[in-house]
Amino acid sequence: MLKLFGGSTINMAQIGVSDLAVRPAEGFYDFDVRLPRPLPMRTFLPMGYEPNYPYPLVVFLHGHGSTEERALRLAPRLSRRNFISIALRGSELADPKSDGSPTYSWSNDGQSDHMVEDYVFRAIEQTRKQFHVHSERIYLAGICEGASQAYRLALSHGSCFGGLIALNGSMPRFNRPLLRPQSLRHLRVFIGHGLANSVVPLSMAREDHRLLYSAGLNVSMQTYACNHKLHQDMLNDVNRWIIENIQREDA
Repeated sequence: MLKLFGGSTINMAQIGVSDLAVRPAEGFYDFDVRLPRPLPMRTFLPMGYEPNYPYPLVVFLHGHGSTEERALRLAPRLSRRNFISIALRGSELADPKSDGSPTYSWSNDGQSDHMVEDYVFRAIEQTRKQFHVHSERIYLAGICEGASQAYRLALSHGSCFGGLIALNGSMPRFNRPLLRPQSLRHLRVFIGHGLANSVVPLSMAREDHRLLYSAGLNVSMQTYACNHKLHQDMLNDVNRWIIENIQREDA
């Protein structure tokens, strides 16, 4: 089902992908990523989607004990107009919610990296086939635990992403990807972190900032009056940061 703003829905079985590419509506869409075992991809299309405009793509990786559906609720809070967004499901089961519904997490020991890489890149490829995405404006956004997975992907495949966004998370402390400054010079990084974050202390985010800056990356860091939960000001700053990056590229 497709959920639209205003509460109406569209049955996905009644329309094809080609129809979506011609007549899409603002809202949330559910697709399967075509892998040996189909995996879910939640998609948000912006208001007034214009098929002839190459949109930036934001790829959300959720935190521990969350879901792709919950992560993508951030997309309209980020911007209802500026981006296409997708969210993917963590590779491992986490503790269920109080109502028994499942939640997920990402393996941060490096054991499932190849599977996650395949999942992410297939999801991006599929989205680019369905909708008009700018190939050099793909932003990987990791939330809390998802930030560690985002760091792994972006630092290992820097040429595939225009930017990395880490919100209330940190670089992996074990099996950390090697920093290859020459292949990461173009990669822009935004770190947003809560001052009162007791799960991932601010000192860890500051260490990440120092390490990336020392390696020559273009990295920005902002702090917020919050704990491990995301603050709306974070999303406002991320939106502004992406748009400023695009404006510099177009200048």
